Amino acid sequence: MSIDESMPKSAWIFPALSVLLFAAVTALHYTFAPSTAGLVFAAVLLVTLFGTVFAAVHHADVIAIRIGEPFGTLLLTLAVTVIEVALIESLMLSEKAVTALARDTVFAVVMIVCNALVGICILAGGLRYREQDVRVSGSNLYLSVLTVLATITLILPNYTLTTPGPVYSASQLGFVSAITILLYGVFLYTQTVRHRDYFVSHSTDDLDHGLVSNRMLFISTGLLLVSLLGVVLLAKKFSQVVDAGAAMIGAPPAFAGVVVAILILLPESLAAVGAARKDNLQKSINLALGSSLATIGLTVPAVAVAAYALDKQLVLGLSAQNMVLLLLTLILSLLTLGGGRTNILFGMVHLVVFAVFIFLVFVP
Repeated sequence: MSIDESMPKSAWIFPALSVLLFAAVTALHYTFAPSTAGLVFAAVLLVTLFGTVFAAVHHADVIAIRIGEPFGTLLLTLAVTVIEVALIESLMLSEKAVTALARDTVFAVVMIVCNALVGICILAGGLRYREQDVRVSGSNLYLSVLTVLATITLILPNYTLTTPGPVYSASQLGFVSAITILLYGVFLYTQTVRHRDYFVSHSTDDLDHGLVSNRMLFISTGLLLVSLLGVVLLAKKFSQVVDAGAAMIGAPPAFAGVVVAILILLPESLAAVGAARKDNLQKSINLALGSSLATIGLTVPAVAVAAYALDKQLVLGLSAQNMVLLLLTLILSLLTLGGGRTNILFGMVHLVVFAVFIFLVFVP
């Protein structure tokens, strides 16, 4: 069966609903407020937003099948990054603006991806196949770049002298943003051109390319753009719902970052777990670690530009507790993927670290 015949209705319904919902609230000048009507609106908004994010990832995946690996994985991560930047900036501009939101979201993405997602993929694949292989050469490149980016964006701000931590001065932030983009750009060149074979599993089957016709490629490209537009348009209303929800349950400030991270990573996570269950752990790792790199390499510079333009302070440095968790995660990832073979114990260890992270969000 071709992909032309199997595109789910939700893949075009939710993008259309997101645009229509934005048009309706704009025409009615609706402002979210905690009430019965507000709860109904929040439910409709969240369902629409989640559905649109899933639709965006679906269309990116269709295009990815046509263009092949590792370009397909790169497209997925870039699409998710656009969504992430829109949600972070909308929350930064909300009435209860959180200057540390970008930091909390980036840290949450790294913890969710490198512990929860990697752990679930390894555990799911290990339960079905006992052991699975990953390309050590590609994994080492991912983790070396991730270690540098995470350190200079989330740890180093605590130890600079020009301004007291956990913030960079304007010149420092500009320099770090520039070298972050440069390093990420060199990584992309390495991934897609110079050493493309490092990131492609030996078992990868490229025969699916023919399942995507030119017609479906055109349709999915258009609907992907509409999906991304819908998420961007609804981001401000989403920020209002998150602010109200956090206030109602008395959640800590880091809660908003975790919510944004879960929203943007959920569809991609399902794709990664599905790949692991099909004995293609390499694709799972590409999706997981690629998301982490894109989050830091693209999201931090984009948010830095927005913070500078809006004259807002951008808090990046982690607390001592979170720095320990970050370093633990990076060391554990090196040990897990550095051997080239994984089993269920590696997956369980990563999930334990993720459980500690979530517990400490609410009980620091």
